[in-house]
Amino acid sequence: MDQGSTHEFVEKLQERQAKDKKNRQKQGDNAPAKKLPNHKH
Repeated sequence: MDQGSTHEFVEKLQERQAKDKKNRQKQGDNAPAKKLPNHKH
């Protein structure tokens, strides 16, 4: 893998993480049970 595509990959990854963080803040982050399957039967 050349330097260019590695850099691109990292930028995309950080972008996605930033979006995830924004989405979580928007949702209030107080209902993880609704988003994640809960295996505590």
